[in-house]
Amino acid sequence: MSLFAGLSAFPLTPLNRDRIDERSFAALVQRLQAAGVDSITALGSTGSYAYLDGAERDRVAALAVEHAGGIPVFVGVGELRTSRMLARIDGAQAAGASGIMLAPLGYQKLNDQEVFELFAAASTHSELPIILYDNPGTTHFAFTPQLYTRIAQLPNIASIKIPGVPAEPAAALGHVRRLRSVLPARVTLGVSGDQFGAAGLLAGCEAWYSVIGGTLPRLALSLARLATSGQADAALAESRRLAPLWEQFARFGSLRVTAAIAEQLGLVPENCLPLPVQGLDARQRTELARVVAQLGLAE
Repeated sequence: MSLFAGLSAFPLTPLNRDRIDERSFAALVQRLQAAGVDSITALGSTGSYAYLDGAERDRVAALAVEHAGGIPVFVGVGELRTSRMLARIDGAQAAGASGIMLAPLGYQKLNDQEVFELFAAASTHSELPIILYDNPGTTHFAFTPQLYTRIAQLPNIASIKIPGVPAEPAAALGHVRRLRSVLPARVTLGVSGDQFGAAGLLAGCEAWYSVIGGTLPRLALSLARLATSGQADAALAESRRLAPLWEQFARFGSLRVTAAIAEQLGLVPENCLPLPVQGLDARQRTELARVVAQLGLAE
């Protein structure tokens, strides 16, 4: 199996009084290792990378590799400036990361050529494999298939994290096939948006880049294994069973919901998100606790 296939779990980077809670982060990574996830992606959007400075991010990368027990670790390296992004690649490489994940962050709206050159700089700076991180909800940049194709020709591009698939199975299959037809065989496709995890894998994506997998890895692994073993009906039924959780994601955002679950389970300290981002309020937490109990999510 490719390094960039299966379930890649995205852990939180919990804060405690505005400092990284290293003990809690290490325990989250060890939890993923014990569950047997296929890879760990530190410093994704779930890991709040954009809110951390360079030294904090390099430290998180080192902690992730140290506690992963040999499971491949990918590290998010997105920055507003190219020079800072290259420094984060150096930090990931020094930590022993197996790959990097790059999103085109922008305060000024970026155009396609600027994003292409960002990836070109990354691909020639290091031999670490690169995951193209397409997350328009946070970066406010939308890739086109044409830009995917251009970037995929660069050296060291290993995977593309796509933002979901159509809900209807035939449409999802067609969407993935169209993308696959314009990409080199060496570049895997990974679905994101946890409500699309099963559908994306069943449509032909090789990887699921999972938010909930970073906190509830056994739940995500069970769903991923159903999909990758060809048990389509069972996988889709399980994803439908989890609809109340996906609804919470849609209402409040996957980061806030996942952080609240982790706090409820005692995995991270209270108020673990980086201000000004705030977690759920008391009413919302009570509602989420009912969903957690209803679905039997506590691991």
